[in-house]
Amino acid sequence: MEELYFLTAREARRLLLSKGAVRLNLDLRKTNRTFEITREDDAVIFPDGTRVERDVVERIARDESSVYFVKNGGVYKAAIAGEDGFYKLVPTIPPTIEINGIRMHRTKEVNPLQDTRNKVNAVKPREGETVLDTCMGLGYTAIEASKRGAYVITIEKDPNVLELARINPWSRELFTGGKVQVIQGDAFEVVKKFKPESFDVVIHDPPRFSLAGQLYSEEFYRELFRVLRPGGRLFHYVGNPGKKYRKKDLQKGVMERLRRAGFTGVRRVEEALGVVARKPEKGIKT
Repeated sequence: MEELYFLTAREARRLLLSKGAVRLNLDLRKTNRTFEITREDDAVIFPDGTRVERDVVERIARDESSVYFVKNGGVYKAAIAGEDGFYKLVPTIPPTIEINGIRMHRTKEVNPLQDTRNKVNAVKPREGETVLDTCMGLGYTAIEASKRGAYVITIEKDPNVLELARINPWSRELFTGGKVQVIQGDAFEVVKKFKPESFDVVIHDPPRFSLAGQLYSEEFYRELFRVLRPGGRLFHYVGNPGKKYRKKDLQKGVMERLRRAGFTGVRRVEEALGVVARKPEKGIKT
């Protein structure tokens, strides 16, 4: 995989304040690795020889909400203008995706990495288990589950999200041939193709209800029930959009539909803003 050098406003400001050479982390703090960048009066020189003019660095330094990267002699914003809207990486640590101004991870109470761990901890994948991650995003959930020894199949519908995941250094483990298999497709349709009882764990973290209502349907929950092995665990991220101001409890409706689909032990997990459930063991009446 080719080397990309990432810049946010933070690194750009350090470049502008430096004199001569400076060493900076250029992978969005994925590692502690640093690179030497040479400073001239009107430009900075990256390790691959790319020359970036001072006015470009100044523009990056003013942009607190975006991620940039240096590649093949040019500087690019990690953003895509797609048919369905505007997608970009946001320089949280680790980065999240913003689609039409909506962030795909919680970034106020917790960072995206802790948000991910809260979700995965709700079902605790174990060594040798097989996990279905229905909505990949940047793949942090799939990567975290695989680090715990599970084999993960993850699904992503949006090619723009996949492209940003390929750019993002924190998503690199998705594409290095490890314990994660990525499938591009609509989870509502892809799940129907799996054999019954294929997974020990399902982590279902869909877009908000207004964007993907079918992924909150009893029909889809029955498919998740079908592909889970007896005793298998489900975590369903729901959030609580609208509850504070409209007294609407989306989690309650989700829990009712999960029970109708056959799940037991359905309960809220407040720290992960979601719901857990189990598929009963064979021979146990619900």
